[in-house]
Amino acid sequence: MIHHAKMVCRSLLLFVLLAGCSRKQESLSEAQRDPDFEKMMSGVALVGHSTRFDQPGLSDEERYAIDKVSKLSGDTWLFQTRLKYDSHEIPVPIPLKVQWAGDTPVITLTDIAIPGVGTYTARVLLYRDQYAGTWSGRSVSGQVFGRIIHEQ
Repeated sequence: MIHHAKMVCRSLLLFVLLAGCSRKQESLSEAQRDPDFEKMMSGVALVGHSTRFDQPGLSDEERYAIDKVSKLSGDTWLFQTRLKYDSHEIPVPIPLKVQWAGDTPVITLTDIAIPGVGTYTARVLLYRDQYAGTWSGRSVSGQVFGRIIHEQ
């Protein structure tokens, strides 16, 4: 009897899991998601850490300021960023591709040269005030993750 009850519970659990997986994800139209993305990523800082595969441990806290994002065309957005050099912050506009995985934006850059910084490739997923992704430069690579902090 106990064995039968366990089998029934497992079957019900499996049914619930499969039913949840079979629901079709409703995707937002471009007209619906673009204003939300602009609001989500304007006046924010990405605050977190990164790793390097050639070094153990995490970086010190990193902060990437984004004053504003605006759509240019297609999947290209202009990120108005501020990069810190020594004690100065320099405004740097960077056009980046944003692709969508269902309701989740993913910032993509491939071999993009950022003046004074270097050439980088990255995939950074943004969701519910968090970010996570991978990055690589000419001879280094790693991962990034942290929180999206709304500053305004």
